[in-house]
Amino acid sequence: MIKKIREIFKELSLTQQLFGIVFLFIIIFVSFFFLFLSWNIDGFVRNQMYGIIKRTQANIIYNYRLSIDDNALYGANDPNIVHIIYFSDKEPLSSSSAIQLSDTLRLELMTNAWGQNERTKDYISYSDSQRMLYTITYIDNQTRIVTLISNNYRDEFKTTLLNSVVNILVIVVSLLFILLMIWVAYLIHPLNQIRAYIERIRKGEHAELKVDRRDEIGEVAVALVAMQEEIERSERLKEEMLHNISHDLKTPIATIKSYSESIKDGIYPYETLEKSVDVIIEHADRLEKKVQSLLLLNRLGYLASEGVDLGEINMTDIVKKAILSVKVIRPEIQMETYLDPVIYIGSEEPWRVVIENLLDNALRYAKSKIIIRLTASELSVFNDGPQLSDDRMHKLFKAYEKGTDGQFGLGLAIVYKVVSAYGFGIMAENIGEGVTFRIAAKSEKSKKSVKKGSS
Repeated sequence: MIKKIREIFKELSLTQQLFGIVFLFIIIFVSFFFLFLSWNIDGFVRNQMYGIIKRTQANIIYNYRLSIDDNALYGANDPNIVHIIYFSDKEPLSSSSAIQLSDTLRLELMTNAWGQNERTKDYISYSDSQRMLYTITYIDNQTRIVTLISNNYRDEFKTTLLNSVVNILVIVVSLLFILLMIWVAYLIHPLNQIRAYIERIRKGEHAELKVDRRDEIGEVAVALVAMQEEIERSERLKEEMLHNISHDLKTPIATIKSYSESIKDGIYPYETLEKSVDVIIEHADRLEKKVQSLLLLNRLGYLASEGVDLGEINMTDIVKKAILSVKVIRPEIQMETYLDPVIYIGSEEPWRVVIENLLDNALRYAKSKIIIRLTASELSVFNDGPQLSDDRMHKLFKAYEKGTDGQFGLGLAIVYKVVSAYGFGIMAENIGEGVTFRIAAKSEKSKKSVKKGSS
């Protein structure tokens, strides 16, 4: 049964769910209220009647003790209330009233009145024959006062009370319903905006989303817009990147093709056969390097999600090997090294790619020198080239970003993926007359794994 109700509830729209919950609450509240009221209203009305009797009796007793004339003793006459004062030495004195009392009730009242004494004070009873509530109050040894109130009065009071409660309840429920309608509209409208925005995005149409809210719905809307902007930016960068990569690949391919066709025809485009073949090999190496960079970037993304080898490697040796392999690119650049014997987690090849890419990037921009430092706390590569702008600093390690020289290199994106996969962090900062890249352990596991090795 509960499962069926849950399934039905899931099929309803959010508006229907909200209305259903509110109406259920109203029904439960009204049912409880009237059930509670029906249990307590008779006692409440009876207490109110008793209070009215006591107040009117107090006024009459006060007037009696002041010896006020009998005609003015009872004050304003209420046709639903009867006052009778019994004396020990004379006839009872009654207030004028439209209520006629039976002889049986009069005898009952007189008997009970003289049964009262100062110790018992009040006597409260109910007459079934005439459906009246009466109270007998002790005044003094010779005097008692009996006050009777008709059930008509009680019924009128009860009806008035119930009508007032019902009217108040109707007003409260109406106001609640109006507020609910306003709140539902306020809640559903931005959700419909978000749904329409997503539908337009799904269809590839231009879409704008403006939700002026500071709650969770507003946060979702802001996140969706930011996500869409990031997707559009990534798509633009990927298109530019693919365009530039295809342009970069087209040149060596065209060169290889033209040189090969010329050699086949017995023509040597670059002086001799050996030099012409060297050009073909050079462009083939360029193609191989670009393809390997793309494959490595994708492979590192897979490794970051699936887990990487957490072995130990001598980072000092890897840095030295990387320096030897790249220093020939610009032999005029002075390289200073300050290397402590340090052990890192990971595999040799990914870390060597990281160092070579950082050195390659430094060689591209350095004016005269590069400084490499390796300690147990960090690895840093400094070059005295131009400093980075703030905008460039934020986008430095993103794939497909164009560098200051207009190239779409993937080197720093590969560096970021490798160090992140091993639990390290990388950052760039402008220092003095150049730029420094720093790699340091970020996770607790990687911090514990970095240690000094033997020299």
